[in-house]
Amino acid sequence: MTTSSLPRTVSGIQATSDSLHLGNFIGALQQFVAHQESHDAFYFIANMHAITVEQDPTDLRERTLRTAAQFIAAGLDPEKSTIFVQSQVPAHPQLSWVLECTTSMGEASRMTQFKDKSAKQEHVSLGLLTYPALMAADILLYNPQMVPVGEDQRQHLELTRNLAERFNYRFGETFVVPEAQILKATAKIYDLQNPGAKMSKSLPSPQGRIDLLDDAKSLTKKIKSAVTDDGKEIAYDPQAKPGVSNLLTIYSSLTSRPVDDIVADYEGKMYGHLKVDLAEIAVESLAPVRERTEELLQDRAQLQAILDAGAAKANEIAEVTLRDVYDKVGFV
Repeated sequence: MTTSSLPRTVSGIQATSDSLHLGNFIGALQQFVAHQESHDAFYFIANMHAITVEQDPTDLRERTLRTAAQFIAAGLDPEKSTIFVQSQVPAHPQLSWVLECTTSMGEASRMTQFKDKSAKQEHVSLGLLTYPALMAADILLYNPQMVPVGEDQRQHLELTRNLAERFNYRFGETFVVPEAQILKATAKIYDLQNPGAKMSKSLPSPQGRIDLLDDAKSLTKKIKSAVTDDGKEIAYDPQAKPGVSNLLTIYSSLTSRPVDDIVADYEGKMYGHLKVDLAEIAVESLAPVRERTEELLQDRAQLQAILDAGAAKANEIAEVTLRDVYDKVGFV
């Protein structure tokens, strides 16, 4: 087994929609692309997490491939990053069971995401409760030093660290205790129609979400229809002007320009000017991702070959960790 001298990073995105959205792109994929230059990077499509809620098998297969295509289209290089599908590495659920037996019911039921999601569903699966143990397995199998996660996953990552430390204390040094790289607050992208809520696949109105695969007309319409705030001044103030502040954050993230510089450019101008310019920037930034995704989906055999190669490498590393864990807990 070949090993890298670089520090390792691991992260994943769920395959729960036909298109990733701008929040995924700015908050996760852009980080992934940067980290592949400095880390031994493992990125996976979390299709096992996707079935904690009801799903259609045909949709899940399609969305898994579409998510993989968008990973690559956004800049992940299979020569630099190990890209794979979670369910193709059996060690994930196998380690998850050991970690579930290391996690208390109280810890699992206190997870904020479990409480929020279970309150909205008539049928609450056991998988929704044990989701954090599987996430911990996703991470600890690869012994990464760093895990990039959004603020909403901070609690899950802290549980992962606790489980690693608990297992190490009970059975001897086994897991690297990973550090979280939490996104800067300024990089959090909010819903265009409800700037008090994070941009998400689960919110009811698709008009509030910018999808990476939106065509130019649809993308422009969404930005021009974005909710703004009272007053006319273009200023960055997330409390008093959440709508405009969200547009400025998107502008800054897509252009790598400081928000203060952008605000200075629009002194004396109207919200409409900002929206028109931002729409043009978003179309220009995302068009190559959409076009490359479509190209990749035209050759699914090649896309599957990339995922198979990634799974082979991930399996090689994950099996070493799993064998060590099984030996330490006393499995024959």
